Amino acid sequence: MGRGRVVLERIENKINRQVTFSKRRSGLLKKAFELSVLCDAEVALIILSSRGKIFQYSSTDINKIIERYRRCRYNNSHDGNLFEHESQSLYQEFLNIREEYESLERTQRHCQGEELEPLSLKELQKLEKQLDGTLTLARQQQTKKLMARAEELREKVHNLEELNKQLEYKERDILSSLVADNNSHVQLHATQSNQVESGTTLSTRFRHQEAASKGKAIGTRTERSQSSENINNGWLV
Repeated sequence: MGRGRVVLERIENKINRQVTFSKRRSGLLKKAFELSVLCDAEVALIILSSRGKIFQYSSTDINKIIERYRRCRYNNSHDGNLFEHESQSLYQEFLNIREEYESLERTQRHCQGEELEPLSLKELQKLEKQLDGTLTLARQQQTKKLMARAEELREKVHNLEELNKQLEYKERDILSSLVADNNSHVQLHATQSNQVESGTTLSTRFRHQEAASKGKAIGTRTERSQSSENINNGWLV
């Protein structure tokens, strides 16, 4: 859990005071660096601890920055007053921004369930309402996305069903064509078989008729020979 609101007064415990000094010093140096990078400003920071240690940061040469400050501060009183006024305005703006930033950080921690002990009942109720509103909006957004996804899936299913129907129609057409071709081949084969059988039958009939004709001719010749022999025999008698 994070810490609560800190009262701005001297910390009596030496260990806690040293720890706080170290943390705040690091944060201040970090802020000075960010200010120099983000705003393209020349920043010089000097910190003297209670033990006499010196900590400093400068975006460029610290001596040049101090000399420039002296010229702007002391050479011209009017310009110096204007510079001081602008500095105070910028410093006040910086304080406001820092306070807003810290407030946003606290709110974020509260939303994550941290540092809730220092909050009063009204603040907790207000936080609860904010979380309920945020949860409602999140659920609405999630529902919209789920409905859009479901509609997309339904569209895909419909397209797949249409494609399946088209494939079934093509399959039926192909099967019908194959069956028709098969029937044509069967009929052709049957016709050819009938023609072969008809030719065989005619050939057989022709042979039988030819054999019968030959038999009749032989019988006629035999009868004629017997008749001739009888005549001859009678004549001889």
